[in-house]
Amino acid sequence: MSVVKSPLSEADRKVTGEALQGALVDLVDLALVAKQVHWNVVGPRFRSVHLQLDEVVATARQHSDTVAERASAIGVTPDGRAGTVASTSAIGKVPEGWIQDVDVVSTMVQALGALIGKMRERIDATEEPDPVSQDILIGLTRDLEKHAWMFQAESV
Repeated sequence: MSVVKSPLSEADRKVTGEALQGALVDLVDLALVAKQVHWNVVGPRFRSVHLQLDEVVATARQHSDTVAERASAIGVTPDGRAGTVASTSAIGKVPEGWIQDVDVVSTMVQALGALIGKMRERIDATEEPDPVSQDILIGLTRDLEKHAWMFQAESV
């Protein structure tokens, strides 16, 4: 039962809710992963990579709030709890301890690539049931692709 009345049919709300929940989990994990490697990056490009990671965190946090609020608006309760994030995120594990700047860049390229692939699937899934949510997913994917491009340029 939903406390909030949804403008979507039950079937459309289910598809859209799953897409938004998946996006939320991935964005929360992206912010955590980027902060983890941000605190542990070392190497000659420390400063530039360190600052770039803060930009990723800001993007992930901003979009996670937008995604969660959209889910609420369509009658889906968002779940960003640690256990949910840990068990359902598309991002793999990151190394512990100090991480060389080149390895941080590689980690971020992989993490962003995994998320972008999932986001594009979610964009496709929400095209018919909810173009409003699809628009949100398109905007956040645009920003993730920009970060991916910038990290890929660091790895050349």
